[in-house]
Amino acid sequence: MEYKGVSPDDVCQIYRCLCDLTRLRILNLLKAGPLCVCHLQSALDLPQVKVSKHLAYLRDAGLVRSRRKGQWVVYQLPTKPGRLLDENLRCLQDLRLDQPVFRADLKRLKRTDTSAAACC
Repeated sequence: MEYKGVSPDDVCQIYRCLCDLTRLRILNLLKAGPLCVCHLQSALDLPQVKVSKHLAYLRDAGLVRSRRKGQWVVYQLPTKPGRLLDENLRCLQDLRLDQPVFRADLKRLKRTDTSAAACC
């Protein structure tokens, strides 16, 4: 399979991001749509500083986008992910049904009020 425009450094950067369970869990949750840090923190049951650190790593690598909404930062997957990222996100989609940690995160997210009024 050929990936035009994808350098070996790009591939390494993506896989460095994907080799961490917390970052995979974040990507899994963002498949559901844009989320604020506090919503991710609640769904992951992790401290805000840890979630923010991983989000910054993913953002710097281009795997997530962020936008300011008032005083909050909302994260989401790129609207047009590159081919390599898209294929890996589809693989994650398959894992989310099989792995208890991903299912538990999604269950907590469903119990979380993700409306803008409930932010932080």
